[in-house]
Amino acid sequence: MGISSLGMGSGVLTQNVLDQLRQADEASRVTPIDRDIYDTKNKKNSLEVLDASMTNLIDSIGVVNSNTLYSDRIANVDSEAISIEVDNNTDEQEFTLEVTQLATKQIEESGSFSAADESIADDDGSITLSIDGEDFDIDYTSDTTLEDMKKAINDVAGDKVSASIVKLGDDDYRLFITSLGTGKDQDISITDNDGNLKDTSLTDDLDAVQEAQNAQFKINGEDVERETNQIDDLITGVHITLNEVGTSNVEIVQDKDKIVDSMNKFVEKYNDTMKMLNDITKTSMNKDERGVFSNESTIKGLKRDLANMLDGVGQGMGSLSDYGFDVNKDGILSFDSTTFKDKLEENPSNTAAFFAGGTFTDADGNDVELTGAFNEIGNKVEQYTKYNATLDQFKNSLDTTLTSLEDRRESAVERLDSKYEILQKQFAAYDIMMSKLNSASTMFTQMIAQQQNTKD
Repeated sequence: MGISSLGMGSGVLTQNVLDQLRQADEASRVTPIDRDIYDTKNKKNSLEVLDASMTNLIDSIGVVNSNTLYSDRIANVDSEAISIEVDNNTDEQEFTLEVTQLATKQIEESGSFSAADESIADDDGSITLSIDGEDFDIDYTSDTTLEDMKKAINDVAGDKVSASIVKLGDDDYRLFITSLGTGKDQDISITDNDGNLKDTSLTDDLDAVQEAQNAQFKINGEDVERETNQIDDLITGVHITLNEVGTSNVEIVQDKDKIVDSMNKFVEKYNDTMKMLNDITKTSMNKDERGVFSNESTIKGLKRDLANMLDGVGQGMGSLSDYGFDVNKDGILSFDSTTFKDKLEENPSNTAAFFAGGTFTDADGNDVELTGAFNEIGNKVEQYTKYNATLDQFKNSLDTTLTSLEDRRESAVERLDSKYEILQKQFAAYDIMMSKLNSASTMFTQMIAQQQNTKD
């Protein structure tokens, strides 16, 4: 902005006077709107954080209201001789498994060749590689090298065996053929169909450096034999890997620690949300301590509903307090995992039904179908969080309010701009008039002074 000459003529109607008038007008017409815009933006920011917290809460509810959580099983194994994975809903049980012999692969070593690129045949022909009841015919020529034969075996019989060349010493190269599977039926043999190989290094001279054998083990003292160390057909839902010879005691149980951990995460997310609601709805005579939503019925209603929604769930088949949950006067939730585990141990099916829904057997032996406490809680929370629900509508109302405030501010500023553009012109005109009057007054004063001097 250039330097204003306003007031230079009169010394009264200056730019400073105009600026002071403008500031006074802005304080009464624009500043209140600015405060409302600031407050609304604060509310929008707080609502975004609250919305994220509510999303975390509904996610944690989604875990604890799933029947899958209560059907998870784990295997406790007291040795490294075996590893076990367990399917959901597998029967809880205990057994002893003693590994006496691991299943092994067949490994055959050829006779010695002087080089990997040494020709192995005098003329064209073929060999037949036999393994596990299957025959694989592989052609050769007088130019076929040991390296060529390795590649041909892998190309033709690669689903059953793996061939490789190992240099054992100077001028001592061997072809090793390893079965991909385990078990006693993995014996490998090679037949020269045309007799055109240079020698018997790949046929009669094959030497088994490891014999294929079946796995042998005992379960609860009963002998069992399998072709592989991966046992999936012994116990329904139980997948066993034999690692080494040894005895293992196995216990398959419900994964209670996972359930407790999920409950703790729900409590954590619930309390995060409740603490935030306590802060943003706090009332106080001190403006600096007052929550941004202290006067907002929508958010205060959410806090009230969240605090009350834990009461009355369970469809009359108990309460959350029976399972170790408790809420203090500030709405903060606590969880006694010992009480919960005792209930879970006492009746796992009823506990699962109470929280996630299903058949609950009451004290009289009657079966009652429950929707699940956390399904009830989740439905109440979603009244606020789902698309176009309460929080979405409240966010939209804040957006509308902010747009309206920004429009009002723009209009107020435009009106002030117009007003002070006119005032500046008026001040300039008045300043010229006053300047002329001042000039005339100065001239008359000088004339009177001159006349006075003449008389004297």
